[in-house]
Amino acid sequence: MNYGDIYQRKVVSVEEALKEIKSGQEILCSMVACEPVTMLSQLHTIKDRVEDVSVVAALLMNEYEFFMNPEMKGHFLMNNWFYTGGARKAHSYGTISYVPLELHRFMSSRTAHRQPDVFLGCACPMDKQGFLSLSMCTVHEKDLVEQAGKVIIEVNPNFPRTYGDSHIHISQIDHIIETDRAIPILPETSINDKERTIGEYVADLIEDESTLQIGFGSIPMAVAGCLTNKKDLGVHTEMFSECLLDLYEAGALTNRKKTIWKDKFVADVALGTQRLYDFLDNNMAVEFQRGSLVNDPRIIGRNHKMVSINSALQIDLTGQCCAESIGSRQYSGTGGHKEFIQGVQYSPGGKSIIAFQSTARNDSISHIMPRLDAGAMVTTSRVDVDYVVTEYGIASLRGRSIRERVKELISIAHPDYRDYLRSEAERNQIW
Repeated sequence: MNYGDIYQRKVVSVEEALKEIKSGQEILCSMVACEPVTMLSQLHTIKDRVEDVSVVAALLMNEYEFFMNPEMKGHFLMNNWFYTGGARKAHSYGTISYVPLELHRFMSSRTAHRQPDVFLGCACPMDKQGFLSLSMCTVHEKDLVEQAGKVIIEVNPNFPRTYGDSHIHISQIDHIIETDRAIPILPETSINDKERTIGEYVADLIEDESTLQIGFGSIPMAVAGCLTNKKDLGVHTEMFSECLLDLYEAGALTNRKKTIWKDKFVADVALGTQRLYDFLDNNMAVEFQRGSLVNDPRIIGRNHKMVSINSALQIDLTGQCCAESIGSRQYSGTGGHKEFIQGVQYSPGGKSIIAFQSTARNDSISHIMPRLDAGAMVTTSRVDVDYVVTEYGIASLRGRSIRERVKELISIAHPDYRDYLRSEAERNQIW
């Protein structure tokens, strides 16, 4: 069979592909570096012929006219399950709404409500057997290829070819749009002294042969920088980021002692620099699996010495974490935060770690509060938080009473807030 001919028959212009989108449909998109920029950047051009189009996406790296323009209200609704900057700005326009979802149950939750009409995704070029790789995001993309009424794929030679459950066949695709746009590159992350201290404290909690879930940003980079002397660390994570590559090159991360997917890096999304993308390309040591597996607490808990390292916007004196809103205003999303923190509770030797600087805005806001702000969302229950780390030390919460938790958390709060926290705990009889 000549797959090249089949491929060419499916290549269309953006304008032709947009004809597939009709009023009342549900469109779902691939995520992060694999965001279908070519299609989304032109979606607003069909405004005058469509109404009530639902676009489901998360972690958008770009801002698009179809939801950033208030005039799009009624034509498109961005149903976003992890806000970034554009979503926060557009929320008041009536063109965007937040969808509370756990990542590993995304497909079963959303499709119980609506079936996907159109999937907009990205892939690297086809091989001679007719397979394309979904590259750096397999959160729900493979599921959508299998379930959507129409599958439209942007094919880009700049995407790395990845392995695992990341391949789709040309026969599963309805339309192809060819592009050679550049892949998003994260800027270099700088680490301050407080973050470096936090990294040292977190590293003290991590044993040799642990399997890590860690994201991207300054604190994960600081943590990774303090783990280079560890032995035989492994990776089972949602986000494959630059800091994991640093640990691998330092010899601390080998995946040899992992309990499941032994000898393999396991992730469902990646974001970083060209150095990271070059490492992922055609690397059989890295497996991109579906989010329904990678982020399932029951799967996570099968890893021995599983360690989750996450952050939070606020934590109250009993250990409740808000990682997604500022008061009632949606800021980000649940993501994999809750899933990994729950998963490690089933892991022999597992630990959940919440790490953040004690204050924000030049020490004017404490991240440790007597209670969460009014309307704040509880991302993670206090029963699942084992350790909280700031630049002032480690608070150990697992198995401790409320009185013990309050003392532990006050001890790692910024000194300027400790008396306030203590007096509020007494006044409200928190302990």
